[in-house]
Amino acid sequence: NQEVGTLQPVGEVDLPAGVPLFVDAAAAVGHTTVPGRWDALAASAHKWGGPAGVGVLAVRRSTRWTNPFPGDDGLDLLGGFANVPGALAAAAALQAVVAEREEVAARQFRLVERIRTAAAALPDTEVVGDPVARLPHLVTFSCLYVGGDEIVSELARRGYGVASGSACTASTLEPSHVLAAMGALTHGNLRVSLERDTTEEQVVGFCAALTDAVAEIRGRAGLG
Repeated sequence: NQEVGTLQPVGEVDLPAGVPLFVDAAAAVGHTTVPGRWDALAASAHKWGGPAGVGVLAVRRSTRWTNPFPGDDGLDLLGGFANVPGALAAAAALQAVVAEREEVAARQFRLVERIRTAAAALPDTEVVGDPVARLPHLVTFSCLYVGGDEIVSELARRGYGVASGSACTASTLEPSHVLAAMGALTHGNLRVSLERDTTEEQVVGFCAALTDAVAEIRGRAGLG
């Protein structure tokens, strides 16, 4: 799940014969091993350091599928030309990150655990998602009595860029429908995603900035 980081048990899904399984693996590809039990899979190259705007759709040969896009017979000009440079760059970037994925994932997992611990120590704060079966680089938590836009701004002022809600809807600053469906706290939600080269020093600084920012916002509201 690319909002809370929980790894879904795709390999355990038991569907009737002939029913295909489509997997949105945008947050997982390049960061963790994707279980082989799927019929069609979607991913996004910029998630693993590839070019922005390049998407990947993998369909197994045994899966019945009809191409919804313009034909590729060379006669349909509406289809345009294949983005060969983009595809090659996406593939090269994926090969590079997979080669060192285990080492990077282990380091990111430890760093995210540090953020989870710091967030959980804040009063009236809920860390969302499975603490173990999760993506190594992603963490989501919500702070009561703190507006999502306020905490994003305060952390940005301190030099840290985070999102409120999912990455797809952060600009709307609307409550996350994903968190609401999970029955989780939606107020003051933060989504933190680590880069491959994020250091321990940066995470320590972020945790301190988070504690100060939450205390400052609550203090302004007379809650500190």
